[in-house]
Amino acid sequence: MFSDYSAISGKNSPSPAKLQERQQPLYKTAGDVRSEFDRDYTRILHSYGFRRLKHKTQVFFNAAGNDHICTRIEHVTHVESVAFTIAEKLGLNLELIKAIALGHDIGHAPFGHHGETVISDLTGREFWHEQNGLHFIDDIELLPDLEGNLLNLNLTYAVRDGIISHCGELDEESLRPRSELIDLKDFTYKGEFQAATWEGCVVKLSDKIAYLGRDIEDASILNYFDEKQKAELKEISEAIGNGKAVNTTSIIHRLITDLCAYSTPESGLRFSDEMFKLLCWIKDFNYRNIYKNQRLIPYQKYAKLIITEIYNKLINLYRGADTISYLYSIHFDGKTFIKEFADWLPKYCNPDILDSNLKQAFSRCKNKKIYGTLSTPEIYQQAVIDYIAGMTDVFAVKAFDELLKC
Repeated sequence: MFSDYSAISGKNSPSPAKLQERQQPLYKTAGDVRSEFDRDYTRILHSYGFRRLKHKTQVFFNAAGNDHICTRIEHVTHVESVAFTIAEKLGLNLELIKAIALGHDIGHAPFGHHGETVISDLTGREFWHEQNGLHFIDDIELLPDLEGNLLNLNLTYAVRDGIISHCGELDEESLRPRSELIDLKDFTYKGEFQAATWEGCVVKLSDKIAYLGRDIEDASILNYFDEKQKAELKEISEAIGNGKAVNTTSIIHRLITDLCAYSTPESGLRFSDEMFKLLCWIKDFNYRNIYKNQRLIPYQKYAKLIITEIYNKLINLYRGADTISYLYSIHFDGKTFIKEFADWLPKYCNPDILDSNLKQAFSRCKNKKIYGTLSTPEIYQQAVIDYIAGMTDVFAVKAFDELLKC
């Protein structure tokens, strides 16, 4: 059995207290019976960023007009379920597992992974949702305290670490936590460092376990597979050896039981050689036949057009420290999404650039002022990207439709 933090080796191993440290003290409620990680879980659960996941693409745009196609919020709960099962079997911290799993995809842009590509192309800087997830929970997402003041989420180190280090696109035969608590801003690319806890590593593996089977199910519902692909799925089902179907149930069961059977504190989190090969086969099948399917190209072009046009419209509204007053002076160009932007931006700006009415309106915003006085185009560009990244698919489409009415 694993224990909560026992497998982090070395004299300087982080203690549970260090993993529970926050950037700022967190207000306490009398009689609160929750642990620190449980408080993180509920803070993520009640955030706007988490709520918006229900209208963000997992793989198939806008749930493909079908209520039974997986959205980003369903995927997150699937990962939580898988990770919880593994953690319970291995004797890990269940509250930490739940918090990391619930928050792991909060940094996703609209239109799934393709949205990340579009934003990267627009800015010339790689946008990756793991890093953006840390940025959102550290700087963007706000919750009211008992006095009604808006504050940053201020999550524990272990949860923040699990979110930025969860990249499930990489294939490792064995996962172990890293041995030191680094500054999480030191991540320069996705998957650069392993999580600092077993729990973070479990979520990373659970991400992959959760999406492989469900994506096959969704693609089947949407008739993505021809006879040749169905034949390959039959081969995979025979290799799984657990019934005749290749679906979430069969894949999750085999992968979870195999992982729990072969993982030890000494060898790390790992699958048997046979199951690891099968996992890679299923993932390869999905990439060839789902994620790179030609049927997704029109959607990808549409998503690129939407994000690009919204970005261009907002980026051209920059007027330095006078940007916010300018937005109000033009009456938002008659566009609801620009009004939403104008009402969102002051929360993160130095009050010195706000007029007296806006200062009063935003006086309860006690969060970090990450955009300062909007002193440079680069700072403003980041504000625009943050606003777009927070959009749902539905809101982005609505904003684009407003642009068509010029």
